[in-house]
Amino acid sequence: MTDPRIATLEGIYTSVIHDVMRAMGRRNFTLPSHITPLQPERVLTGPAFTIEGRIDETADPHQTLLDWTGLLSRAPAGHVWISQPHNQTVAQMGELSAETLHRKGVLGCVLDGGLRDADFILKLGFRSWRSFHTPRDVVGMWRPTAVNQPIIIGECLIHPGDWLHGDRDGMVVIPNEILDEVIAASVDAMAKENLVRTAILEGVDPQEAYLRHGKF
Repeated sequence: MTDPRIATLEGIYTSVIHDVMRAMGRRNFTLPSHITPLQPERVLTGPAFTIEGRIDETADPHQTLLDWTGLLSRAPAGHVWISQPHNQTVAQMGELSAETLHRKGVLGCVLDGGLRDADFILKLGFRSWRSFHTPRDVVGMWRPTAVNQPIIIGECLIHPGDWLHGDRDGMVVIPNEILDEVIAASVDAMAKENLVRTAILEGVDPQEAYLRHGKF
């Protein structure tokens, strides 16, 4: 069953959520700017399924494929696959993996690493974020070291189940325990922004509009 909060969040700009969390005193919740969306016109939002791993050039190819397919098997529907692979060498997502996850109901992927088969993934519609592209894959090269454990990407600590929310402007991490509070405050902030916008379009001075509504 789809979490109803997804529909609400898909209508909220990442910049609004950022401003709400900043006002709450939160820090270090924005993913690095080098991680960008393959489909910038589409919002990706949902709880995190976390993966960490490292390059191992001595790894047996068969074992790396067993490891990888094991990750695909464990990925839960209604979540976002997010990976800290600790390399800029091999792709962490490709055609068959994306199709498998998409069919399972996984919402998308966020990779502090590479992606391949981009044209196929675009046609599939699997929402994907990545830092680079390469044809190289994980076979005989990469193994997971932790699954569904806290990971760090840039300055962000991401726990399993924390909420990821990204659009063309970037992606933020919302701790699960404050998600409902952030959603409510973001909906309110967007309503105030609309009041400010309407006032300015009606000829109100921008500073007066800000002072009147407490938002800009």
